[in-house]
Amino acid sequence: MLSDPTRQTVLTLLRRRPSTVGELASRLPVSRPAVSQHLHVLKSAGLVLEERRGTRHYFHLNPKSLAELRGHIDSMWRDALTAFAEFANKETADHGKRKGNARTHSTKRPR
Repeated sequence: MLSDPTRQTVLTLLRRRPSTVGELASRLPVSRPAVSQHLHVLKSAGLVLEERRGTRHYFHLNPKSLAELRGHIDSMWRDALTAFAEFANKETADHGKRKGNARTHSTKRPR
């Protein structure tokens, strides 16, 4: 869903200020119906909220959902970095053991 470049641009535009479909469409290389479809997807995911002011529909970011998404992504990165650190520490320890073993099995005679 967020991998779509148009949706990324919509989110970027909505970071600046709430906008109508027409305002967003004027800044994007897609039609108004296409913008509406992208907003529908973002709204269904809870990332965008719709506010009606008279006959106009304004869309804006949903800070609560974005904070939850950020928390989820941050936890995935923490897990990945922890796993990498554990792997790197194990490899360093294993390398040290192999290096130590190589010295004890040397074929050179002491002088």
